[in-house]
Amino acid sequence: MDPYATLQVGRDASPDEIKRSYRKLAKELHPDLHPNNPVSARRFNDITAAYDVLSDDAKRRQYDTKVAAAEAATRTGRGRSNPLDDDGLDSFFGRSWGFRREATGSGPKLRGADIYQSLTVPFVEAAIGAKKRLIIKDQRVLEVAIPAMTQDGQTLRLKGQGGAGTNGGPAGDVFVELTVEPHPLFTRRDHDILMTLPVTLPEAVLGATVTVPTVQGLVSLKVPKGSNTDQVLRLRGKGLGGQGDQLVTLKLVLPTAKDGELTDFLEEWSKRHSYSVRPKY
Repeated sequence: MDPYATLQVGRDASPDEIKRSYRKLAKELHPDLHPNNPVSARRFNDITAAYDVLSDDAKRRQYDTKVAAAEAATRTGRGRSNPLDDDGLDSFFGRSWGFRREATGSGPKLRGADIYQSLTVPFVEAAIGAKKRLIIKDQRVLEVAIPAMTQDGQTLRLKGQGGAGTNGGPAGDVFVELTVEPHPLFTRRDHDILMTLPVTLPEAVLGATVTVPTVQGLVSLKVPKGSNTDQVLRLRGKGLGGQGDQLVTLKLVLPTAKDGELTDFLEEWSKRHSYSVRPKY
């Protein structure tokens, strides 16, 4: 069997292309998705063995050298008609393309299966970093370090925490895909944090110092006199990782209760201070 064909990549595939194809196939063929299906289990084991060969530079070079020699022998009529048959190349590599059998005959060392998990992380924890406990599919509990500035859809690799290997082979890995929960106040743009801050009419007209939440905690923000809706104020260094800022967009909110005094004042004021806020249509 040909590991390149098994992983559905060409012989000139880059390490990243091999890794992407392996992860895609592993997700599709994982035993948890196909219980009691020996065909799927065999294919999953095959792609795992193929990846172990093609992801290791030395094993890949050894395999490519043997293939080239076998194909050259076939062309000159001195070799087998199929240089990749089970009695030829597979026997050279110990059935699983690069796993030589030990002297005891106990079988090839096979890498354990990878485990794919998902984890939802609160916005603030994704922003500043945190440690989370994760119960994986075999009921083990792992501690996952969420790095600061984690992005939605980011995948973490927990090396050696996957399924146990066979015959002394290495354990697989756990891949954790992270989903960042939306926040009621904050959104993210690169390293900056964005939020909208409601302010009262007196705060906007007269100016004020108000308390504002950030991902690091509460801070004070000075609202300048004469501020208006959609005006953006900057809290420097209050973004992600000390590299970004928090951008606060003001939203002027009028009182909900009818205020006769305010109405009377504005009626008189508007007679003397007419101004336009809309373009001519």
